[in-house]
Amino acid sequence: MADENVLNEFQYTMRHIAAAVHAITTRHEGQRYAIVATAFSSVSFDPPSVLICVNSDTSIHAPLMAAEHFAVNVLSLANRDVADACAMKKGEERFSCGEWQDEMGVPVLATAQSSLICRIADRHRFGTHTIFIGELVGAHHREDAKPLIYYDRRYIDISDAPDQGAS
Repeated sequence: MADENVLNEFQYTMRHIAAAVHAITTRHEGQRYAIVATAFSSVSFDPPSVLICVNSDTSIHAPLMAAEHFAVNVLSLANRDVADACAMKKGEERFSCGEWQDEMGVPVLATAQSSLICRIADRHRFGTHTIFIGELVGAHHREDAKPLIYYDRRYIDISDAPDQGAS
């Protein structure tokens, strides 16, 4: 077990790193599963791949251990209700809002900023979490969406941030 002071400082540090919000989804034995998460990263461009980190205590963990595919739905500001549903509701109720479609056997949010559909290429257990590496088999992106960002235990809107690329 980690030193309590180190753990507290780590938790405090992680709360103060702004991160995009994702709805991670899969389907197993006909049942849809979803969680809201920020632990996501790209891995490689060749092959195109990403990773997600999922706590072993979550409802989606066991289905992901058995599944072949998952989706990472990058939520937009307009998807705040989906983030709340995935965080606060259980089971099928997590899909009670949002426009969900079935693609390659997994739930994909049609109104997400982006959706990445992945074939699970590897799983690695570490501590309280499993790292799932997914190789992309499908992807969608909407240019008109602004990202939903989580910072210090709340959602923030960065759409008014200055565009440094504009001249």
